[in-house]
Amino acid sequence: MKTKLPNIVIFNPDQWRGDVLGHLGNPAAVTPNFDRIVAEDAVSFDAAFCQNPVCTPSRCSFMTGLYPHVRGHRSMNHMLHFEHGETNLLKVLKDIGYFIWWGGKNDLVPGAEDLSSYCDIKFKPTAADYKRWQSRARPSTHSATEWRGEPDGDNYYSFFAGLLDKGDDPYYCDGDWANVLGALDFIDNYDSEQPFCIFLPLQYPHPPYAVEEPFFSMIDREKLPEAIPAPEDKTNEPELLQGIRKHQHMQGWSEARWRELRAVYYGMCARSDHQFGMLTERLKQHDLYDDSAIFFFSDHGDFTGDYGLVEKSQNSFADCLSRVPFIIKPPVGVNVKPGVNSALVELVDFSATVYDLLDIDPGYDHFGCSLLPVIAGDATEHRDAVFCEGGRRYGESQVTESLFLKNQPDGLYVPRIGLEVRDDRPYNGKATMCRTHDFKYVMRLYENDELYDLKKDPHETVNEIDNLVYSAVLTQLKAKLLTWYMETCDTVPRQQDVR
Repeated sequence: MKTKLPNIVIFNPDQWRGDVLGHLGNPAAVTPNFDRIVAEDAVSFDAAFCQNPVCTPSRCSFMTGLYPHVRGHRSMNHMLHFEHGETNLLKVLKDIGYFIWWGGKNDLVPGAEDLSSYCDIKFKPTAADYKRWQSRARPSTHSATEWRGEPDGDNYYSFFAGLLDKGDDPYYCDGDWANVLGALDFIDNYDSEQPFCIFLPLQYPHPPYAVEEPFFSMIDREKLPEAIPAPEDKTNEPELLQGIRKHQHMQGWSEARWRELRAVYYGMCARSDHQFGMLTERLKQHDLYDDSAIFFFSDHGDFTGDYGLVEKSQNSFADCLSRVPFIIKPPVGVNVKPGVNSALVELVDFSATVYDLLDIDPGYDHFGCSLLPVIAGDATEHRDAVFCEGGRRYGESQVTESLFLKNQPDGLYVPRIGLEVRDDRPYNGKATMCRTHDFKYVMRLYENDELYDLKKDPHETVNEIDNLVYSAVLTQLKAKLLTWYMETCDTVPRQQDVR
């Protein structure tokens, strides 16, 4: 083991699409800090994919290296249970001597559990913090919903809140700002030789789509890529997407309104990029940057108007949902070839990369593959296919969010969750994606499968599942999917019982 363990910084925003980065060629993305670190010190993977298109299953996956199906983590309400032998990266790091500072959302371990097993500090801002930051505590846009309008209006389920007014405060001090500022304070005051891990699972750019100045006006509306239109032929489109589109009531939106919604989302990304820049600059000021491993990735993406939809869905795998940003800056002394890398990678590779970097065995079997050879430039390929999964079987009520509907009958997520809890139609049927560089295959338990030729149809608008021209491709992808399921269907605990 290395004599000095590197500090680890995990910058983990929620619902950031993989295509909203300037260095990946998006002319509307304002991400100078991510662009700079990739140009100088880090590798950005432009073909990185999550393993589930909603947050809790995805987080349980990338913090363990296990796919959602391995131990049944396919639900928003089933997290990692240490008493069931389910550890996670934070616990592993804490056990080998890291000081863990956690600022942000959970969606990882049960909320009633004592988090002291996973972190030394679970940050909660105090009145003194807000006074020092010269800012007022601001509510989440989930709770401040005056922007929604009337229940029968076309903005009620749009998630579009627009411009936030921060007044004369230096920050619109919602949860994200509070956690980022708390992390900066932690860096300023840390004087121990003990290596630290800063875990920042932030909310932005998760909708509601809302952002303050100057980020609101940073985005050039004319440079935004056009949204992918809703399909005219819905024969092979999953019923869940048709139902969500119907109940969100946004079919009459003009292109100008959709463009403004996308611009605000891009502004939210610009704010997170700015916060990332503040974090890396503070590490440099304290001579901690070189010796720190920095990871940036999101748990999944966002429709943001593509296919006439907003938010996400439980069993959909379009690239706008399944493709995520993924940037790694290793500590000094670890070989790195900065720039953009097009190898196919998965978020399960994140924890495996940390374990390899620290030269440790986490004490359990997992399916991540270290990315250290790839970021060093020693390997040009990593995986020949990537996988994402979601949905449930009929009758599998424990996977639904029925309690959400009971507690928030008019909540923002009703158009989606109201369908996902039903068993009369295949709205949330199990489905799995197998994607290569050139093709995407989706197997659906209760509906038509999907097959897309990504070179010819990068927006995934023409389902070729019945096109005999692709029969050989389809056979190959089905075989990959079966092999993947066989290889990853379970893990056997290492501790053997006495017979």
